[in-house]
Amino acid sequence: MKLRKFGKIGWNVSEIGLGCWAIGSEWGDVSSADAKEVLKTSLDHGVNFFDTADVYGDGRSEKFVGQLLNSTSERIYVATKSGRRLNPHTAEGYNLKNIEDFIDRSLTNIGVDCIDLLQLHCPPSEIFSKKETYDMMDEIVKKGKIANYGVSVEKVSEAMEAIKYPNVKSIQIIFNIFRQKPLEVFFEEAAKNNVAIIARVPLASGLLTGKMHKYSSFPQNDHRNYNIKGDAFDIGETFSGVDYERGLEVVEILKEIVPDDFTLSDLALKWILMHEEVSVVIPGAKNSEQVIKNTLSSSLPNINYLMEKIEGIYNSYLKNNIHSRW
Repeated sequence: MKLRKFGKIGWNVSEIGLGCWAIGSEWGDVSSADAKEVLKTSLDHGVNFFDTADVYGDGRSEKFVGQLLNSTSERIYVATKSGRRLNPHTAEGYNLKNIEDFIDRSLTNIGVDCIDLLQLHCPPSEIFSKKETYDMMDEIVKKGKIANYGVSVEKVSEAMEAIKYPNVKSIQIIFNIFRQKPLEVFFEEAAKNNVAIIARVPLASGLLTGKMHKYSSFPQNDHRNYNIKGDAFDIGETFSGVDYERGLEVVEILKEIVPDDFTLSDLALKWILMHEEVSVVIPGAKNSEQVIKNTLSSSLPNINYLMEKIEGIYNSYLKNNIHSRW
């Protein structure tokens, strides 16, 4: 597993991390045994960065990550997220009392006194431009409950607002073959400010595994079933906001350029890793087999010769429908 510097914090993190949404909720049923095996297998294959959130299974995911953390002497980095427990989820709810209460709960779930990295969890857009937001987070750092903070965003414009504030250490953003807009301005700005980039939804909710088809079905408690039209949360989180059938068409085009000894998943993850501004990619996993496949992408050869072709596929088939929305 190759390591990368995590922005100005300077951590040496595995370039493939683990996104822990699936072991919490909303991806069908994942047993406790499978969840624990996913985490153990990740650690065994060199993963040292784990991204979770307090709403993933109402704390279930955080608790599993905490059990892993407290079972090993290896240095692993835990990032969690706060804010989506607000109901209603409004800008007014992002105040010191609410966020600190959520963080206290996360500290208990994870079993630590201080969280390595706390991210505001895709708050309303107006939150990102308010100085009070970052003053609040600075206050929580001073109290010793979090060591660092960042933000998770839906839109590039939100990332560009957050990056103006010097104590923002990381930006988590959807970045994959289907969502290339962050490359335009944001990546350069992040590099200039030495802000870590966490690339989420790297496989477009599984579309970029190449294993789905027109008649694929998903469990009732899987967001790929109930959020297909954005009814529960931002539609960009499900299949990256790409129309499902259009996504399948583009997958077939991508399959034609997959190198020998690669799978489409390998290609999708390696494409992200080709961008040196990315600090860590966080694919999820529901079983240990998926973990092993994901982590292997770190050791695959570079694909410089395919980068222009992949950009062309995006420009031809997706950009008009996707680019302006996030």
